[in-house]
Amino acid sequence: MISEKWMKIANNKISVVYLLVGTEAYFIEETLKRLKRQLSENGELEVINFDLEEKNVEEVIYEADTLPFFSDKKLVIARNAFFLKATEKGKEKVIHDTSILEQWLQNPSPTAVTVFIAPYEKLDERKKVTKAMKQYADIIEVSSLQEHDLKSWILHEVSNLGKAISDEALSFLIEVGGSNLVHLQTELLKIATYLGELAEIDVETVRMLLVRTLEQDVFTLGNAYLTGNKSEAIEIYHDLLKRKEDPLKLNALIASQVRLMIQVSYLKKKGYHAQQIANQLKVHPYRVKLLFDNPGLQNEKKLLTTLNDLATVDVQLKTLNINRDRILEMFLMK
Repeated sequence: MISEKWMKIANNKISVVYLLVGTEAYFIEETLKRLKRQLSENGELEVINFDLEEKNVEEVIYEADTLPFFSDKKLVIARNAFFLKATEKGKEKVIHDTSILEQWLQNPSPTAVTVFIAPYEKLDERKKVTKAMKQYADIIEVSSLQEHDLKSWILHEVSNLGKAISDEALSFLIEVGGSNLVHLQTELLKIATYLGELAEIDVETVRMLLVRTLEQDVFTLGNAYLTGNKSEAIEIYHDLLKRKEDPLKLNALIASQVRLMIQVSYLKKKGYHAQQIANQLKVHPYRVKLLFDNPGLQNEKKLLTTLNDLATVDVQLKTLNINRDRILEMFLMK
């Protein structure tokens, strides 16, 4: 559990090498914040950042092995450790000599805390470097929360802000705000500030103040289209265009939603329940829950036709020399 890892950091039981694995940005930044705070207690902290999509891992190792100037330990942060996941050969921007890293992990520098960040759903377990990381580094899972844990996290954040939240407002917050913790934390702070001395967050306040995520807007747009509600679909689409969203990107997001619906429909017929489907497809459980009882799942033929039409729209957006905004709009008006 990540809370146990944070407790060790707070008790100054800090490892010399960490590997953060997962896509939840909030947990990544919070872990780094806690490391910085704890290491700073021993003097001014030297923090060095690397992007492994731009710099090779040899530079990270060299920096970690260089003695710090201001304190007993320095913090070396290496983001985007893409060499730990499956990658297509020849597509890498930077070539990493991972054999050097494998050797270094067996005897890392004691004067640095080196944090490798792999913001991916899964790693390539077949690679020697992944096996070495799992053997020698302190692994911290920074994955998205399950629905129950997400609700608990929100209740904890609300309590820290000195507020309470109704069950209806809590459900609406997750449904509309999504599961991105950084976004939710920002929205909760905004709502609490707006309420002032008022103690409870109600659904009307959330509905009035909450900024919808792009994913939620696309989800609503897709649902409106599939249920034949053209006016709502067009209204949402025009609103997204005003926010400077690219039609090509929107088309891809709608296609992704329809593809997920087809997959959920297939697995549901096989007898899988929502959590099993989420695990099988490696998507957030709340996304599956929103789709699981969606009436649109019943019409697989329409879903497949829609996906095929979206592929045609994708080609048109990339090749036709006409107003791109109108291409997707014409599809939504069909």
